[in-house]
Amino acid sequence: MSYSGTIRKMKGDLQSGEDPVQYHLPLRNIEEPDNLDKEILVPMNDFLGKEITLDYQESIYDIYDGKSIKKSYGQGFSYKNFISLARCDSCIVKPELCHYHKGTCREPKWGEEHCFIPHVIYLSITSGVKIGITRETQVPTRWIDQGAVYALPILKVADRKTSGMVEVELAKTMADKTNWRNMLKCEYEFVDLELIRDQIFEEYGDLLDDADADDIEEDILEIKYPILEVPKKFSSLSFDKKQKIEGTLLGIKGQYLILDTGVINMRKHQGYHITLS
Repeated sequence: MSYSGTIRKMKGDLQSGEDPVQYHLPLRNIEEPDNLDKEILVPMNDFLGKEITLDYQESIYDIYDGKSIKKSYGQGFSYKNFISLARCDSCIVKPELCHYHKGTCREPKWGEEHCFIPHVIYLSITSGVKIGITRETQVPTRWIDQGAVYALPILKVADRKTSGMVEVELAKTMADKTNWRNMLKCEYEFVDLELIRDQIFEEYGDLLDDADADDIEEDILEIKYPILEVPKKFSSLSFDKKQKIEGTLLGIKGQYLILDTGVINMRKHQGYHITLS
């Protein structure tokens, strides 16, 4: 059986604490470019241990408006949309640079709906301990996308800019990035996230008071991934270099498919038209 369509980032669902994440790959129907919500969900866990082929059809479609483009920017956008949409602005990566108050937000309504809502500041273990932020509505999706094996929400603030300002200060003493190779190799050192949370509450009390941050005291979430085997060595695969990618699916973690021939970041290839078989 084969599936065809344009790639969107994989959807990962937690069934229970004992079961691994269930992944689905959304493929959008290119025959209906005006209906961007019409897509099929390919159950990727069903392919574990099997040979799969990802055949790039040498066409890319903007994930925002469905138009055909020659090159993708910002994981799935045309250059025009990349420089004009608020979701592609630099403040999405660095929320502390938010310029809404200056009246220069690219899309004020979008900003109000996505940035001026409660955000969670969290600790996670991916390749190591990291501090991160996400919209409250994106818990636990954000952690799954990053390949976190443990996650702990610690604070809630009113908006994205505030969460970014707090993150910047906390990141001075801990990482805010993930080493994707170590993450895929499942190499990490377990650290007591609850202890780090308590230290943050104690050491950064004034900062958190100024940010009007609410403490969150929840249990650590452990996330398991569908991985049969981790290759000792692997290379990064891309449709920009190889039209057809083949191999046995050994695992899925974060937004990566782990094959015996290499690993591919599916989110990086959003908008690419492929046939999966």
